Amino acid sequence: MCGRFALDSETDELIQEFVAAGGDFREWRPTFSLAPTDRVPIVRERVRSGTGELERTVDAAVWDFHPAFIRESKRPNFNARLETVASNGLWKGAFASSRALVPMRGYYEWTGEAGHKDAHFLHAADGGLLAAAGIYTARKLGDEWQVSTAIITRPARDASGEIHDRMPVFLESSAWDEYLDPAKLDEQGKERMVDFLTTESERTSPGITSYEVDRRVNNSRTIDPADPTLIEPLEKE
Repeated sequence: MCGRFALDSETDELIQEFVAAGGDFREWRPTFSLAPTDRVPIVRERVRSGTGELERTVDAAVWDFHPAFIRESKRPNFNARLETVASNGLWKGAFASSRALVPMRGYYEWTGEAGHKDAHFLHAADGGLLAAAGIYTARKLGDEWQVSTAIITRPARDASGEIHDRMPVFLESSAWDEYLDPAKLDEQGKERMVDFLTTESERTSPGITSYEVDRRVNNSRTIDPADPTLIEPLEKE
């Protein structure tokens, strides 16, 4: 996990949900099948140049973490393990100072044999929006800056653990301010942040539940990602 997720909120809804000042992802539309390398909304905080004020925004990011110091990769880097996010050379710089939230309605996991896998949609039991801890980076491509992101995962708990052994690190709103603070963390600060994420994500785990969805979601290339029925519970005969 997590290799596909759904987000059915409009940009303005995300701005309101995360009490953000705005953002530059106005072309975003609700999508029920987001896969690695897709552009996804992230919530981040930065200090505005000139005023020095802290601003929270909803921005676009490619779901394939790609810092400027690495070459092109054949496989996208879209998940960072909580156990190594503070120490692995790929992630640790961003974890120190470029943390973000990745909103989602829920995410997909699969069980069963290859070619006959059953699809499951994992989501908040109360139907609310989920906020996964993430990191982001930026690199210059031509004349443009490309922001990219990865979702932090942890060992799964409760309903998530019944489907897959990993799950996103989900945070309640009370933890957003501390996680998004862009102040750079030293080594001890990064260790404390890992402990913080471990503790805070334990609070959300019991609220994650799942149901089976139609197998057509298995092939991300053939479905319409704007189709809301992708997350409807499967009606078994």
